[in-house]
Amino acid sequence: MNNQNLANKIKDLRTRKGFSQEQLSEESRLSLRTIQRIEKGESIPRGDTLIKLTQALGVTPDDVLEWTEAEDKGYLTLMNLSALSVFIQPFLGIIIPTVMWILKREKIKWVEGTGKKLISFQITWTLTLFIVVIIASGGSYVPLNFKALSSLPVLLVDFSLVGIVLKILYLYNLVLIIINVRKSQKGKRNKYVPRIPFLK
Repeated sequence: MNNQNLANKIKDLRTRKGFSQEQLSEESRLSLRTIQRIEKGESIPRGDTLIKLTQALGVTPDDVLEWTEAEDKGYLTLMNLSALSVFIQPFLGIIIPTVMWILKREKIKWVEGTGKKLISFQITWTLTLFIVVIIASGGSYVPLNFKALSSLPVLLVDFSLVGIVLKILYLYNLVLIIINVRKSQKGKRNKYVPRIPFLK
């Protein structure tokens, strides 16, 4: 990692922690001038300085020194594919991509943006699904335990308005995931629409 990348990483960690340079200086017991020089890329923290700095920021020295935003199309593909868990249980289509997003959003290129779009889309999709099921049941059924796989035989033969809408919802989700998996493999940005921007 070059000096400027390291400087940017430390500054980013400091602002995320909500510290001013003065507060970081106080927390780390390093001089304000040392903090300023590190953030300008004029100095590289080593040894005791690095340890004090990372302890104050709540990270490990490896987190700071090894941090790079790598490209990993495989991880992006896997994150998009994880949304297929919606076919097991709608909430899994939100939970699994969210966990993957949290784990790698600062370490892999495009994960931050892709994750926000994917998670916001899955939340929007799940809300739509639940609203359709609640309306269809006249408000008597709240689909917290709704599972597409166990409901598949019924869904396949149900050609009522609700059955058709549910088929369209699931098919649309599947097609969008496949399209975005292919985009990830080609290094293109993902597009999940429509979505309410729950994560900005």
